[in-house]
Amino acid sequence: MGRFCNHKLLLNCCNFLFLICGTILIVSGFYLFTDTKRILLSRLLAATSERLNDLPEPLFYYISVGLAMAGLIAVLAAMMGFWASCLNTYCCLSFYFLTVVVLLLAESVVCLAITLWPHCLGINLDETKMTKALQANYGVPGREQFTVAMDLAQAKFGCCGMISDSDYEISLWRLQPYGQRDWVVPLTCCILDNPGDKKSHLDPKPANESMCQSFEKKDYTQYRFTLPCLSYLDNWYRQQYVIFLAASLIIAVVEFCVLLSITLACTRISTKKVQVQSFMELRPRVKRRQSIVENVYEPEVELRMAEEPRGAIIHGVPSDISEDFKEVYIQPRDLYKNRYNTTFKPISSDYSVPTTRSYLV
Repeated sequence: MGRFCNHKLLLNCCNFLFLICGTILIVSGFYLFTDTKRILLSRLLAATSERLNDLPEPLFYYISVGLAMAGLIAVLAAMMGFWASCLNTYCCLSFYFLTVVVLLLAESVVCLAITLWPHCLGINLDETKMTKALQANYGVPGREQFTVAMDLAQAKFGCCGMISDSDYEISLWRLQPYGQRDWVVPLTCCILDNPGDKKSHLDPKPANESMCQSFEKKDYTQYRFTLPCLSYLDNWYRQQYVIFLAASLIIAVVEFCVLLSITLACTRISTKKVQVQSFMELRPRVKRRQSIVENVYEPEVELRMAEEPRGAIIHGVPSDISEDFKEVYIQPRDLYKNRYNTTFKPISSDYSVPTTRSYLV
């Protein structure tokens, strides 16, 4: 388990997950870039902001480019992580750590900005402001993207106007000669014969155009959409928001795992350095004691140590080794000391006969 659970394997696994996340971001950016309807609908989200509304492209167009760039940076960072894992040095791991921290902080700032202050990005779906934006921009020259985006929303969601179909009564599209004067609402507000067509918002074909453009409610009820589009736009925006936050959370968890694996790798490097230093400090002492043990049984060494002055070296062994010698050399036990009789045979010394004899007369 030690081979498979080491710090390098953990760091490489986290780098691989980070690489996958970066690749997914690049693919998502290209997919969003090719999804023209989604990008076009995002024009309505920024309709209340003067700065975002004046941009040449819708909001999601720049988000798609940002996703692709963020994915490319993540892929490069993951490749740098593999390189740092191979070198396994403090410098490379620290630089990789700082790069991931910067990416994590940037992602956190963007998520907080979208979550807490959406109006900072120009996203404000207020009923009054959205209605005024519809009346001021729909059908006006120079606002073709907004006009097509509103037609797309009405054809896709089956709605008419921001709050109701009466929003077009006082719009510039009706008051100025920008549209058909005999039309009460745009054709995309009518129930279409070609709802399944991908370009039905560009070429709408009402089921009954005359009844749809009628002023009488009883006549156009079955041929015109009457639900407001603002509620559908709000739900659609929340869906995109949830997808974005979920993806950001997954990437943040992966980046946090990468930071933990980098910290573990740096900790292992410091532990190995301490072990190497302690081994290098202990190695001379071990060699010295080994030389003492090898030369301690030579009979000449002990005699020459007694004759030579203290501190002299004999055969590589210093003469003042009494303390080290006591630590290393242990004298063998005297096997002939305190020997006891266990054979149960009489000992002649215990039963000795006296040399002088006395005879009884």
